[in-house]
Amino acid sequence: MKKTVRVTLALLFVVFISTGAWAAKTFISIATGGTGGTYYPLGGGIAEIVTRKVPDFQVTSETGNASAANIMLIGTRQVEMALVQNDVAYWASRGMLPFREKVENIRAVASLYPEHLHCITLKDSGITDIKDIREKRVSVGAPGSGVLGDVGAVLNAAGLKYSDMSTDFLDFNSTTRRFKEGQLDVGFVVAGYPTSSITDLAATHDIDLVSFSDDFMAALLADHPFFVKDSIPAGTYQGIDRNVQTPAVLAMLVCDAALPQDVVYRFTRALWENVCDLQKVHEKGKYITLETALDGISVPVHPGAAKFYGEKGITVPAFK
Repeated sequence: MKKTVRVTLALLFVVFISTGAWAAKTFISIATGGTGGTYYPLGGGIAEIVTRKVPDFQVTSETGNASAANIMLIGTRQVEMALVQNDVAYWASRGMLPFREKVENIRAVASLYPEHLHCITLKDSGITDIKDIREKRVSVGAPGSGVLGDVGAVLNAAGLKYSDMSTDFLDFNSTTRRFKEGQLDVGFVVAGYPTSSITDLAATHDIDLVSFSDDFMAALLADHPFFVKDSIPAGTYQGIDRNVQTPAVLAMLVCDAALPQDVVYRFTRALWENVCDLQKVHEKGKYITLETALDGISVPVHPGAAKFYGEKGITVPAFK
C-alpha cells in the first residue's frame, strides 16, 4: 500500500513538472480607470493579451481613480503598471502640483492614444463658449484625477476660477448621472472618444460639447505644451453633427522602474506583436500603433521597453 502511494505521488510530480503546473508565475497588476471610461476596457484587453501570449505571466487589470491616483499606486509600489495621462506623469516626475513631491520610479512602456477634453452640456443650456460656464453647476473631475489638473489649466487660460462657479468633483459615471438627475449644467471628462458614459447620456438627453476657439487653443498650448489641438469628429455622439475642436493629451502605459528588464521587455513585445487584438477592444484601439508608441512620452522609458524599441529601429527619447 505504501509503495502504491509513493508511486502515485511520483507520477503526480512528473505530471506537474511536465505541464508547468509548478512553474513560477510573474504577477503584474495594471491600474486602469472607472468602468465608464476608456482605460478600463483597454487595460483589461492588455492584461488578457499578455497573459495569453506569455505563459509565465499572470496579468490582471483593476479599476483605478484615474491618472494622479494611479501614479501614486506606482509610487507606493501597490501596482506594477498603470494607465495615465502624459501631462500628469510629467507633473509627478517633477513634483509639480497636484503632487507634493517627486514620484521618481515612473517609467514609460508605451504611448497609446490621444485623450480629448469633453466639455459636456445640454443643448438648451445656452452654453457655447468656455466663458459661459461662469455661475453654472460644473463637474471638474474626481479628486486625484488628471481631469482635475487639465480642467484647472483650461479654466486658468479662460480667466476663470473655481469660485466663479458651483463646482463638484466627480468621476465620469457620477458626472453623467448628475446630468440625468438635472443637477449639472457642465461636466468635464478627459478620455478617448467615444466614452461609454457620454454615449449612454447622449442616448437619453440632448447633449452638446463646447468647442474651443483657435485663440483660446493658442493661449492654452503656450502655457501647457502637453496639450495638442485636436477635434472630436461629428457623429461621435448622438445629436452632435459637427466637429468639436478641443484640447487633447496622450494616454500612456507606465510601470514601476523596479520591474526587471526582461519582464518589461517580454511584456512590451507581447503587447506590440498582438496589437491587432487590442485594436478590436475599443474604438480608440485603432490609434494604438507601434509607429506612435513613443509619441508624447514625458518620463524616461523603462530599459526593458527601450530594448524592444531599439530592436525595431525606433529612437527612444532621452531624459535628464
